[in-house]
Amino acid sequence: MGYHTFDADRADKLEDAQRRYRFLSAEELLWALSPDGDETVADLGSGTGFYTDDVAPAVDHVYAIDIQEAMHDYYREKGVPENVDLVTSGVDDLPIETSSLDAAFSTMTYHEFASEQTLSELSRVLTAQGTLVTVDWAASGSGDHGPPVDERYSATEAASALRQHGFTIEFEAVRPETFLLTATAE
Repeated sequence: MGYHTFDADRADKLEDAQRRYRFLSAEELLWALSPDGDETVADLGSGTGFYTDDVAPAVDHVYAIDIQEAMHDYYREKGVPENVDLVTSGVDDLPIETSSLDAAFSTMTYHEFASEQTLSELSRVLTAQGTLVTVDWAASGSGDHGPPVDERYSATEAASALRQHGFTIEFEAVRPETFLLTATAE
């Protein structure tokens, strides 16, 4: 896979609510996470914090994790909620304690970091029965939005990889351009 990373110079595009919510609404993300208010959560590939801002009011603490410091700079200018910590890191080596996350979510970034090391790392940082929500561009999509089709995964491929790393798939949906997986860590 190509491991496409979104160009930070185009960060403004990530704030287009009409476009972003077309592929994943705030309500759908919150439904998949099902927070009760006291969770510690990580947004994997947080970018400008678009979805972080939707989750932050519903949980105790969020780590907004992005490999590009420029994305965090954009988020700082926009305004970061008090319960959000910005973490500049790849998902394959998270500076987070073992079994310290109640949940993690990835919105349109799984294709950027999917690897054996990353999935092992997510298994490490999530608590037993912790939730992992993955929404990404589907390999079955048209390619009109998001990364090139050859850089995408199918829901089946992503679910299989998660199962191989000790996750149980709780919900799977394939839509015209994206897929959504909700998984539980063992």
